Amino acid sequence: MQDYQTVADTVAGEIRSGALRPGDRLPPQREFARRHGIANSTATRVYRELARRGLTVGEVGRGTFVRAMSADLSGSALTEPADGRRIDLELNYPVVPEQSALLAEGLAGLLRPDALRSALRPVGTSGFPAARESAADTLARGDWRPDPARILFAGNGRQAISAVVTALVPPGARLGVEELTYPVVKAVAARLGITLVPLAMDDAGLVPEAVEEAHAAAPLHAVYVQPRLHNPLSLTMPAERVERLAEVLLGLGIPAVEDTIWAFLRDELPPLAAYAPEQTVLIDSLSKRVAPGLTLGFTVAPGALTGVIVSALRSGGCAPGRFALEVAHRWQQDGTVKALVAAKQREAAVRQGIAARQLAGFAVRSDPRSFHCWWQLPRPWRADTFVAAAARHGIGVVPAAAFTVGRNHSPNAVRLGLATPDPETLSRALGTLAELARSTPEDLVTD
Repeated sequence: MQDYQTVADTVAGEIRSGALRPGDRLPPQREFARRHGIANSTATRVYRELARRGLTVGEVGRGTFVRAMSADLSGSALTEPADGRRIDLELNYPVVPEQSALLAEGLAGLLRPDALRSALRPVGTSGFPAARESAADTLARGDWRPDPARILFAGNGRQAISAVVTALVPPGARLGVEELTYPVVKAVAARLGITLVPLAMDDAGLVPEAVEEAHAAAPLHAVYVQPRLHNPLSLTMPAERVERLAEVLLGLGIPAVEDTIWAFLRDELPPLAAYAPEQTVLIDSLSKRVAPGLTLGFTVAPGALTGVIVSALRSGGCAPGRFALEVAHRWQQDGTVKALVAAKQREAAVRQGIAARQLAGFAVRSDPRSFHCWWQLPRPWRADTFVAAAARHGIGVVPAAAFTVGRNHSPNAVRLGLATPDPETLSRALGTLAELARSTPEDLVTD
């Protein structure tokens, strides 16, 4: 029979992955015991343990509910923490040593009173001409450079995604997405009442024929796709796959929402928008390419869709700040953006080298130019239990369930973000996770 602490870790993993949401009611203890094949007394101890960890709250006469606050999973009983510091392999914002100095130089010119007065004026979603020209240079990849007249701005990349999805997909309609997709898109769809339709993937990325099949079953209003350095799989579509996807979208008349947030790490490759410019809304931002603290989102929209996207940006309160536009313009003009992109491309290779050494022998999918990797866990580990065990070591990782769409079975995998810790800390954390994966959950249970 399972130990109550192991069962509590499983439930904690479900809460962390989002399978159990704040406000969800847990079943009565007798029913919980029957589902998990444990004694009623063990179920009582599980519920007490979850409450002790701050994950649930009991209400007299109503039952036990998942708490609506951030859960601290450090109470997992699988092992003792190495120290009191949490190592974040969940959030993933690349920072390089020279970053602050480079950014400071670009800000200096804005600190004069006259320049600052201008930079603090309001601005619309189309920005101003010089900002659009600079943005076109920032977004250019391969032999493709967007038409500056088609560039719109948002406060950040997430706002751009939300506004574009709002503009293209009405409530109750269907949005096709890769079967593993960016969690923000899942949240946006839930808020808007949009049905996400998982589309099959293979080793080359999204399968174009899956779009045709899904659209034949019931119309898709749009398809959200990450052709370059897909999050979480780090896949990059080869040119022939991108061409085929463009043909399918054009033939069916379905618009694509192309997320290129990580594509700056593969800046030699043109986007899907280069193959189907009248069918694709490209989305990007400064958060990964430059810095998360001063955000700016970009969309490159076909002329026919510009009006509805502008309306969605405005109605959603997603207009950019002029200060961010001014700074981004200066950083592009003085070469700061180019220098940071090159530095982060080099840094990604360094961190992938660390991951390759520490996770050698495991089933890890990634790209030498990516800041994340996808780890198919060895048996008998399950993703939820591994996440809880890693948290007990003070390491945060993301379970596959966070990326899985609909009722699809979640892979037994986790995504590791390699960007946030310094290299020495990253190496130590990955080494700890590797040792954890070589053991079993039963080895680590404490009395």
